[in-house]
Amino acid sequence: MKVISYGGGVQSTALLVLAAQGHIDFRTFLFANVGDDSEHPATLAYIAEHAAAYAARAGIDLVQLHRTRRDGSTETLWQRLTKPDVRSIPIPVRMANGAPGRRSCTADFKIKVVGRWLRNHGATALEPATVGIGISLDEIHRANKRRREDHEVIEYPLLDLGLRRTDCIQIIEDAGLPVPPKSSCFFCPFRTVGAWREQRREEPQLFAKSVYLERVINDRRAAIGRDAAYLTRYGRPLEEAITGAASAGPSSGEGDGSCDSGWCMT
Repeated sequence: MKVISYGGGVQSTALLVLAAQGHIDFRTFLFANVGDDSEHPATLAYIAEHAAAYAARAGIDLVQLHRTRRDGSTETLWQRLTKPDVRSIPIPVRMANGAPGRRSCTADFKIKVVGRWLRNHGATALEPATVGIGISLDEIHRANKRRREDHEVIEYPLLDLGLRRTDCIQIIEDAGLPVPPKSSCFFCPFRTVGAWREQRREEPQLFAKSVYLERVINDRRAAIGRDAAYLTRYGRPLEEAITGAASAGPSSGEGDGSCDSGWCMT
């Protein structure tokens, strides 16, 4: 069994094109949707309007997966974050010193969701599935083959082909597809300050939801006697940290794909 972990971004969409053209041997792409209320709407729109149709024309299975509870109901990351009785915060909120906290969002809503599908389709420790992840050469630091489950073997087709992000963009454009936006949850604390500014300027409704989420998280932390945490590294509320002006803080590579698992932002 060979599958691609499809995130809806540039790198994994380039893998979709390469698979359609026969350059890589993968015919199943798995998109672990953390929730229509959590994924960036632009990513969901790209998959619905472009990627799904392209995959279908090429005879590639693009399968959308969701986290399901034992009773069969689905759970989104937003629902987990805003659930009143949940004490732990699954996203890597920033502490007062700017360092990200521990996270379980990628494991719970990406890795385990894909892993369950693989096991349900026959993957075992004795016969593991091959899972391709879209990490390009300029992000080679994100590749780590030690981070895998017993039922899978991780491969990095873009690294094997020596392709960078710019190459991926060219591959997508040459296939006649629009270039997808960078994929991530719209409230991810690993977003760059530039991305936050753009959200405030271009997507005020999403920015307002991010501000609301940060408040919910801190109300919960205050109730159990914990210090405040934030969605940026600046140690103050999002609406104060992100003003839309260049003086809002340094914009050097902060965040930008810091999720080193490679399951997000590809």
